[in-house]
Amino acid sequence: MEGVPGVNHTVPNPNHYDKSIVLDVKPLRSLKPVFPNGNQGPPFVGCPPFGPSSSEYSPFYPFGAQQPTQDTPDLNQTQDTPPPSYVPPLRSYRTPTESNGPSSSSATKRGVGRPKGSGNVKKKEKQTAAKETNLDVQVVKRFTADFDSGISAAEREDGNGYLVSSVLTRFDAVRRRLSQVDYAKAATSKAAGILMSNGVRTNMKKRVGTVPGIEVGDIFFSRIEMCLVGLHMQTMAGIDYITSKVGSGEEPLATSIVSAGRYDGDAQDPESLIYSGQGGNADKNGQASDQKLERGNLALETSLRKGNGVRVIRGEEDAATKTGKIYIYDGLYSISESWVEKGKSGCNTFKYKLVRLPGQPPAFGVWKSVQKWREGLTTRPGLILPDLTSGVESKPVSLVNDVDEERGPAYFTYISSLKYSESFKLTPPAIGCSCSGSCSPGDLNCSCIRKNGGDLPYLNGVMLVSRRPMIYECGPTCPCHANCKNKVIQTGLKSFLEVFKTENRGWGLRSWDSIRAGSFICEHAGEVKDIGRLRVYQDEDEYVFDTSRVYNSFKWNYEPALVDEDPSDEVPEEFDLPSPVLISAKKFGNVARFMNHSCSPNVFWQPIVCEGNGESVIHIAFFAMRHIPPMAELTYDYGVSEARDGSFLQGKRKCLCGSEQCRGSFG
Repeated sequence: MEGVPGVNHTVPNPNHYDKSIVLDVKPLRSLKPVFPNGNQGPPFVGCPPFGPSSSEYSPFYPFGAQQPTQDTPDLNQTQDTPPPSYVPPLRSYRTPTESNGPSSSSATKRGVGRPKGSGNVKKKEKQTAAKETNLDVQVVKRFTADFDSGISAAEREDGNGYLVSSVLTRFDAVRRRLSQVDYAKAATSKAAGILMSNGVRTNMKKRVGTVPGIEVGDIFFSRIEMCLVGLHMQTMAGIDYITSKVGSGEEPLATSIVSAGRYDGDAQDPESLIYSGQGGNADKNGQASDQKLERGNLALETSLRKGNGVRVIRGEEDAATKTGKIYIYDGLYSISESWVEKGKSGCNTFKYKLVRLPGQPPAFGVWKSVQKWREGLTTRPGLILPDLTSGVESKPVSLVNDVDEERGPAYFTYISSLKYSESFKLTPPAIGCSCSGSCSPGDLNCSCIRKNGGDLPYLNGVMLVSRRPMIYECGPTCPCHANCKNKVIQTGLKSFLEVFKTENRGWGLRSWDSIRAGSFICEHAGEVKDIGRLRVYQDEDEYVFDTSRVYNSFKWNYEPALVDEDPSDEVPEEFDLPSPVLISAKKFGNVARFMNHSCSPNVFWQPIVCEGNGESVIHIAFFAMRHIPPMAELTYDYGVSEARDGSFLQGKRKCLCGSEQCRGSFG
């Protein structure tokens, strides 16, 4: 069964069966025979609950079979994310509270992570507690839910760019929501279990070579993300492979490897890689052994002989967390040679040299170049200014031109926030919170938390959980700490940004750092203008940002049905502005003025209200729509103006974004 894509082969101990790890349980009436294909095993497997199995087949756990031994993990695997397991309804994970005594009121006062509109959840749970005394009931309830994933069976087998992007967006939206409701440590595996059990995945068919919809240079923040889109099906093992029939037997063929980057000198060359085989690690008694030419090792040996391309994913430390990994898809490699050498334990270890196939765009090579610039080992080519903000921002913003001889953009004054050139108020006056420390989710005594629906809108003070009609941040006059997790746009840039000269679109903006989906990038700074003079500004100022334009709609938030929330409580993603906001960054602005338009953007904007001096002021903040690798240009949708009669105006500028969704013009 090792060749079955997307299947977790870990078999539980028959003496201790934990029902919480059930992957797929359906009501008996919905069960039907499922026969494996030729690559998955024999045409039928006898699994009788009583009596002996067929003489030709081994009995299947838990009906009489001995528990198979766990495969020894390979040297390249990491332990960052456990395999996804079945995820019961969200309410079954909530923090337990005392059911009697006065202490119970204090436990429910804050209501940490309680979804909007779910105030009767605890009451309903008490009424049904007698009926739901074990996990079996909850498992069945989950799998009898009528959830439409929107992905057909054929699309689960073979994906495309849209499906890959959609699956990753939906996964990360659920992960952020689970993290928001106090399950941060297990949010990744829980989110994966939810999506897999509901059919939200693609590219399940294992294949050699490229994977539809995945580009060289794409980044992932967990192995589970790669599994969901078919890049690397193993959540733990470093070698993935398929089996093919050769004569009367079967032969493994490597499809992908993950290099954890834990070995000095082994993973530093961007054009080649020395990869250690799997197995041979010390057992529980500390006894190591020679690696064997089987499973993944045999698959790599076969690929060496046959010369097929192997997908290589490089693992790098996530600088933002210091404990996590970022995985970079570095394209196809060929295996040029293999040998055996003595490891540190004195046992034989297989070694494989892989060489990157020519003609592919740089990926891991970009990471290594940025690392050298950051450490001062090499100079950034085309560097004009190390910091064009002159210290205004908390992090320097470099100015680079390695395209032509232009020495910089037209003169402007760099500011880090909004500047009001007209005397008017955008929203009614408001009063900030009265928190003495840091604002806490569920604390309805905090006015800022109440306005945000009872939750903190951010994770760890840097990452947006969901788009909302309006987000309310604590302002300068709020007494809470400066590091309050409800103060994000006021704390400045989080990434090392670079303004650079593009080939055909003037100056652009990109980051030296990887940016995770939902992360804050920057505020749109500039002069707030009178909306009454909209047409004048649009005709004379190409640096105008206008919230009244028509923007392509997209779905980014989590789906309530996937996290056991009432669909009627779904947070709308349409913005609710009391009046249009018009910002000009022609004379005064920040890095946001350099972000170009794209019809397929990787950044979106979100209106945010901050209270200051008794007035509520609307700010425009930019967040990452998806994971963005280093040196990828940051772009957002400029929108299209709307005529007074309601018809759409043709954009004044020709679009050069080059995406498949390009509409031809914008502005």
